[in-house]
Amino acid sequence: MISFALLSALSTYYFIMFVTPGPNNAMLTASGMKYGFVRTLPHLIGIPTGHIIQISLVCLGLGNLFIRFPELQFYLKIICFFYLLYLSWTILGSLTLTKKKSGRPLKLYEAALFQFINPKAWTIAITVVSAFFPSEENFYLATIFLTSTAALICFPSICIWAIFGNSLRLYINNTKTKKIIEYILAILLFVTAGYILIK
Repeated sequence: MISFALLSALSTYYFIMFVTPGPNNAMLTASGMKYGFVRTLPHLIGIPTGHIIQISLVCLGLGNLFIRFPELQFYLKIICFFYLLYLSWTILGSLTLTKKKSGRPLKLYEAALFQFINPKAWTIAITVVSAFFPSEENFYLATIFLTSTAALICFPSICIWAIFGNSLRLYINNTKTKKIIEYILAILLFVTAGYILIK
């Protein structure tokens, strides 16, 4: 049964998982700094969209695949690792080189699809369905409860990181400082990629 206590526990879990550092938040900080908050909005909306689809699929039984074939998680880690390495490489020079006009923020569907190679996102989805699914409730109502709560908590939680990136962009005009921040963001993405691989 859906209760206030369940909602509170679920909301707390979502907030902690969404607001803490991870691939999504590192990418949002970089995007906010490079393109600004408004241009990062499709990326921001795409993340909870991907989570909603992902959680729904786990509710429908996709999570059993990871239980039966644990090696799938390993392959997702490898894909995510190389994608984050690629992103960390593209960050270098992206803020300081005015020639680089070809870059663009992630589109909504790209951010949504990224969740399917993001091990942290799968961990959230599988844990939520395992620990918080109100099994005595109507299946569809229970699924809507989990997904709508995810969307409501996810968006404001991850906005913090895009706003942080945008704030850096607004207040740092020095080329040398931008270069230092590029390297910090690239290193953070690299460390995140490494953490995902060895976790």
